[in-house]
Amino acid sequence: MRVNGHPAETVSDPLTRAVIISLFTWRRAEPDDDTDTPMGWWGDTWPTVANDRIGSRLYLLRRSRLTAQTAHKARDHIAQALQWMREDGIVDRTDIAVTRSGLDTLTATLTLTVRQRPPTTLTFDNIWDAIHAT
Repeated sequence: MRVNGHPAETVSDPLTRAVIISLFTWRRAEPDDDTDTPMGWWGDTWPTVANDRIGSRLYLLRRSRLTAQTAHKARDHIAQALQWMREDGIVDRTDIAVTRSGLDTLTATLTLTVRQRPPTTLTFDNIWDAIHAT
């Protein structure tokens, strides 16, 4: 996976790292999600703040075909995963665009607005590959 053209493992900016952890840590599935194994990070079992959870449900899209509807679901999962950043005052605003190109590419572009700083834009070149990584 590449972020802004760089391998994700080389990114050292704390805000970018927080986004990567938020998107690619598995969040526990919701009761109405279509899955037999709800997965989730074990630390969410004992949150210090009630109902506080980490991660995203992007992994649930592994069984899906890549369609416009799948891109819309990915956008919703990303928004949910980054909600904590707004609630905790880390960012003031998050703008999310998820686009499908071709048969097997899903790109996410996130713009994070933080007070008194220029917006930070992160582009994940192909989150579809990350969702399907084994």
